Amino acid sequence: MDLRKIKKLIDLLEESNLAEIEIKEGEESVRLARVPKGGYALAAAPAPAPVAHAEPARAAPAAPAAALSPEAVGKSTKDVPDGHTVRSPMVGTYYASPSPDKPAFVKVGQTVKAGETLGIIEAMKMFNPIEADVSGTVRAILVQNGQPIEFDEPMFVIS
Repeated sequence: MDLRKIKKLIDLLEESNLAEIEIKEGEESVRLARVPKGGYALAAAPAPAPVAHAEPARAAPAAPAAALSPEAVGKSTKDVPDGHTVRSPMVGTYYASPSPDKPAFVKVGQTVKAGETLGIIEAMKMFNPIEADVSGTVRAILVQNGQPIEFDEPMFVIS
């Protein structure tokens, strides 16, 4: 791919609200991502989250976990109860409620029916509801409000 095209893509990314852009031409592809002003990379954020809960002795990753309420804390894989795991169908940002001033869609211990909204994922300025695919009781919420989330990442356990 031509260097001038890449420079134009960088300029386009800087001038827009886009967080990332990927262009493919034949077998060549270029992916550009903007690091948010908070100073973390979206691709790097989800991977350390389970490690932070599994190894609380680590100072830097454990700090965000200390500020969370017990219901919002994502669980390590050791603490995840048995049951049906609801996984993320897309990459985006998870939100537990329809707006900041509204209560969360679900809480641990709440009974849900198949098709009921568990949360929403914002992807490309679209809010996508995440629905329960089975009926049962929410045993664990594995993601926290505002957390970047990856495709197929475990989000809820229902049994």
